[in-house]
Amino acid sequence: MRYDIFPVTIDAPGTAEKIMQEMGVCPGGISIMAPKGKFFTLKVGPLKHQAANILKQEMLTKGGEAAVKGSVICGADSTYALLMGTLAQFKKLIPKLKQQPFGLKELGEELETALEYLMGNRVRKISCRGKELVLGRKTLVMGILNVTPDSFSDGGLYNNPDAALERALEMEEQGADIIDVGAESTRPGFEPVSEEEEISRLMPVLEKLVDKVKVPISVDTYKSRVARLALERGTHIINDVSGLADPHMAETVAKYGAPIIIMHGVPENTESILEGVIRTLRKKRELAEEKGVKRENIILDPGIGFAKNTRQNLEVINGLDVLKVLGQPILLGVSRKSVIGNVLKLPPEERLEGTAAAVTVGILRGADIVRVHDVKEMVRVVRMTDALLGKGEAHGW
Repeated sequence: MRYDIFPVTIDAPGTAEKIMQEMGVCPGGISIMAPKGKFFTLKVGPLKHQAANILKQEMLTKGGEAAVKGSVICGADSTYALLMGTLAQFKKLIPKLKQQPFGLKELGEELETALEYLMGNRVRKISCRGKELVLGRKTLVMGILNVTPDSFSDGGLYNNPDAALERALEMEEQGADIIDVGAESTRPGFEPVSEEEEISRLMPVLEKLVDKVKVPISVDTYKSRVARLALERGTHIINDVSGLADPHMAETVAKYGAPIIIMHGVPENTESILEGVIRTLRKKRELAEEKGVKRENIILDPGIGFAKNTRQNLEVINGLDVLKVLGQPILLGVSRKSVIGNVLKLPPEERLEGTAAAVTVGILRGADIVRVHDVKEMVRVVRMTDALLGKGEAHGW
């Protein structure tokens, strides 16, 4: 007799449950076994040596694994631990940690929240000052509209208000879910422009767009005064590539109840670029909340092409899924970026295929929004990738 052997990959919430339902497993059995089918490897810390030793023993007694550096046994001040186990094992661990001293109670609470975020591709809505974005059903496409004379890719094409409106309406027709308007180039080596110059470029375009474009309009600026004027004119989202460098940006956005995209910039001094991105974006999110921005209005961007080398950019794109631990929607802006040019040795106008590859991997790794120049082509890439991931019906087929 020959037996069928089918490898099963449990890489999305609900996969194990669906397979067992199709097999006819009873609901009680599914609820018990499904958490055993999802495996997590989590690096946690810094931990005092007493906490690390307790954590290791508790994880081992639950059937999982916990790796700590050997010197922790000898009384090192602090260490990190690598925890490896199923969701079921972590669910047994967390209540035990909440009963322990040395900061383990707080670690248990944070682990509980992190696992909730890592498990969920949940549908959520972001209110955009009269418009709405729905995330989780499909990947959203943000179309780039540069109204600058010096953008690295399309500078000078749309800095006339009528041309900008025509392009915005064209992108909307092609399937863009958001239009992102920028009046100052942030290409490598860019020359900053004054607030007055940025405003003089931006406001005539917004006058045209706000009343005629149906999808939400985002303004790409790192200056709080520019953001305030844009919001007063009816802009729906602020896209801050500086990561709140302007101390008044967050409170300005909070005042108008607008969503904000916060981008990661310079990596921290850490061995892992991804750990640095997570650490910095968590701090930026907390800062925004302290200034009054609602957590549900925060979107995070890992900052591809900003203060990162080619290897680091590739690592962030391919490891984008770890940013889910922050619990915020993730925007990926990789369109025509230098990382693509460096890999393919091509100028910006010839990076379409490279952009498509990066966008596809980004979606596979959990990007909620992709920011692109070539809207028509990338909408097709997004729809096909979503369909392969089981989200195609959200696009209407």
